[in-house]
Amino acid sequence: MFLCPFVMAGCLYGQTGPSSMPDDTDFRWRPALLQSTLFTLIEHGARLAQQGTREELRGPFFKDYFTAVRGLGGWDDGDPFIANYIAHPLQGAVSGYIQIQNDPKGMSQEFGRSREYWKSRLRSMLWSTAYSFQFEMGPLSEAAIGNIGKKPGTMAAVDLVVTPLGGLGWLTGEDALDRYVIARLEGRYSSLAYRAILRTMLNPSRAMANLLRMRAPWHRDTRDGITRIGKSLD
Repeated sequence: MFLCPFVMAGCLYGQTGPSSMPDDTDFRWRPALLQSTLFTLIEHGARLAQQGTREELRGPFFKDYFTAVRGLGGWDDGDPFIANYIAHPLQGAVSGYIQIQNDPKGMSQEFGRSREYWKSRLRSMLWSTAYSFQFEMGPLSEAAIGNIGKKPGTMAAVDLVVTPLGGLGWLTGEDALDRYVIARLEGRYSSLAYRAILRTMLNPSRAMANLLRMRAPWHRDTRDGITRIGKSLD
């Protein structure tokens, strides 16, 4: 029963093996923007489950939005530690992986000391920074939907800083786990369920980004899927 969500996701989103690397090196703007928008809508969908968010939808939209944006100030926004320092870095990692999986120059890079790897991950941090700014203050943001910032002390710099920087740390941590832990462990076992769960649970932000591009959550661009164990998993 525990495996059902993963199996269903794999069937729904299809291919579990590595995608063929693109011939060109141009960044894929359209899918990256579509995936980022979908992620934003999912996040706001969760926020709209909160009564306070829904209540703020009743006022004059533009007036309340600009009031909320002007409310930015200070460092602390009053949210609990888990929201600011766990959830937002996770958001930054997901949005960072969206950039990576649409960047032919970065999608094949694995954790290590190479210059190309770190250039790729810094590009993903820039994307995450833009995503965070839009999510906090843009036209499809917390300021626009729910008017976060309208009440003094509810919009601050913490999320704008922690999301991309913490996201970079989270993302590179998942990259390291994938190369040095997951790839080695999955090569020792023949159970497809084990491999799927291992890849998904130890790389949650990558799994979410995969789903946003209609891939199985355990998909990897750098090696074969869970049904094949090749040299790249040694």
